[in-house]
Amino acid sequence: MEFFNWYIIWLMILFSLLSPSPSFMQASNGYDPLSLTNFLHDYANASLRNLHTGTLYNISLPANFSGMEASFVRILSAKFWSRGANFSSFYIPPKVIPMPSGRRLAIVFENLGNWSSLYYKVSNYTLVAPVVGFMAYDSPSGTVIGNQKLTFTADGDPITIRFPHIDAAQGENMTRKCVQFGDWGTFEITNMTSENECITRGIGHFSIVVASPPTPAPAPGKKKRNRKWFVVGIVFGLAFLGLVMIVTFKLLTRRKLKSMEKQSEKDVAFDTFWVGRSKMPSASMTRTQPYLEHEYVP
Repeated sequence: MEFFNWYIIWLMILFSLLSPSPSFMQASNGYDPLSLTNFLHDYANASLRNLHTGTLYNISLPANFSGMEASFVRILSAKFWSRGANFSSFYIPPKVIPMPSGRRLAIVFENLGNWSSLYYKVSNYTLVAPVVGFMAYDSPSGTVIGNQKLTFTADGDPITIRFPHIDAAQGENMTRKCVQFGDWGTFEITNMTSENECITRGIGHFSIVVASPPTPAPAPGKKKRNRKWFVVGIVFGLAFLGLVMIVTFKLLTRRKLKSMEKQSEKDVAFDTFWVGRSKMPSASMTRTQPYLEHEYVP
C-alpha cells in the first residue's frame, strides 16, 4: 500500500510538470498580471501625496514601464453610489455598491498599452486593443490606498468600457469581441454591445480580440519527425519513471525488513551459539521438578 502511494505521488508530479497552467507560464516569463497589480498598488501608495477626493491623478511610472499608463482616484462611497464615476476608459453608473462598504474607496485604473500581449494572452484570438483594467480598494483615514480589495455589485446599468485605440488594420473585416480576464489565466469572451465598447458588472481587466487566422499545417515529413521525437520522449520518460519506482520499492522493502528484525529482537531474547559458520538461537533448558500428588502413603 505504501509503495502504491509513492507511485501516485510520482505520477502527480510528472503530470504537473508536463502540463503547466497559463498563469504559471506567464509568471515564468516574468509577466505576471497579479504581480503587476500589486506593484501599481504599492507604487501609488508610495508616490502620491496631498490628494483631493474626487480628483483623478496620473501615476508617474518608472522608465522601464514606458508605454504603460496608470491613474488613481478617491471617491466618497455615498457620492459613488448616487452619481457613479466617469474616469479613464470606464463609466461606472450610479447604484453600484462596493463591497465591503466603507466611507471612502480608491480606484486604480490601468492601461497596459504595448505591454498588453505580454501580460495577457487569449488562445485562438489576437488582441486588437490595449488591455485596460481597474481595481478598487478601501481608503481609510491616513492611508492613500488600503489593502482591502473591493468588489462591485451593479443593481442598475452595467459598467461601460471604452477603447479609444483599436488596431483597425489587424482586425479589419473580422468580428470583434470583448474579453474579460480572470484569475489564473482564465478569460471570458462576449459580443460587443456597440462600436469600441464593452460592458461588465465587476472589476477586472478587459480588451477586444479577433479570431486568429488558422496556422498552416506542418509538412508531412516534419510531422513524422515530431511524432518520432514525441514517442522517444515518452519511452525515456516511462523508463525513468520505472527506474524510480524500482529503486523506491527496494528502499521500502529494505526498510521494512530492518524494522521487522528490530521488532523480533525486542520480542523474545534467546541465547545464541555457533554451529560452524552459522549463528543459531539457543534457549536454556529447565527441568520440571517431580512432586507427589498425595502425601498419604499406605
